[in-house]
Amino acid sequence: MPKIVDHDERRREVLSAASRVIVRDGIDAATTRAIAKEAGYSNGVLAHYFADKDEILLSALRHSHRRIRGRLTGKVAGMTGLAALREVLLDNLPLDAERCEETRLEVSFWSRSLASERLAEVQRAEAGELRAAVRELLEQARAAGELSTDDDLDDVAERLLALVDGLSLHLLLYPDRMGRDAAERLMTQAVERL
Repeated sequence: MPKIVDHDERRREVLSAASRVIVRDGIDAATTRAIAKEAGYSNGVLAHYFADKDEILLSALRHSHRRIRGRLTGKVAGMTGLAALREVLLDNLPLDAERCEETRLEVSFWSRSLASERLAEVQRAEAGELRAAVRELLEQARAAGELSTDDDLDDVAERLLALVDGLSLHLLLYPDRMGRDAAERLMTQAVERL
C-alpha cells in the first residue's frame, strides 16, 4: 500500500526547518541543502514543494507572519483602542523565546530585502498590515477620547513602529544594556503618553 503523504504538513515542516536555520545560522546559511537536512528530507523533496530558495524563504516569512497574526487576534479579542494597541505593540517585541525567534527571523530578512525587490515587496506588504492595524487602533482610541495628543495619527503610528523596531534591535543586539523589563516599560510609557 502506498504511503499517504500530508503535503500541507510536509510544507509546514520545511518552512519550520527554514526558519530554524535562519534564526540559528543566519539567512545566508539557509541554503536548500541546509534546510533539507534540518527538515530531514532530500533536496528533491524541497524541489517538489518549492520552485527555488527564494520561494522557501518568502514562504517561511509569510508562515511566521500568519502565526503572529493568529496569536495577536486571540490576544486582542474584545479589546479596542489603547488597550489593544498596547498589546499589539508589546507582542511585536522579542520579550520571550518565541517572539525572540520571530524577531530574529524578521530582522534577518531586512538586509536581504534591500537587494531583492521581490523580498522587499513582501516585507512592505506585511509591514503595511501592521501599520494599518496600529493606525486603526489609534483612530479607535481617538474616537473613544483616550488620546490626549492632537498629532497626526500617521505620524504617531510611524513613531510607535519605529520604537518597536528600535527596541527589538536593542534587545537582540545589546541584551546586557536593554533588558526585557526595560523594553516593556518604554513601550508602555510611549502608549500611556498618547
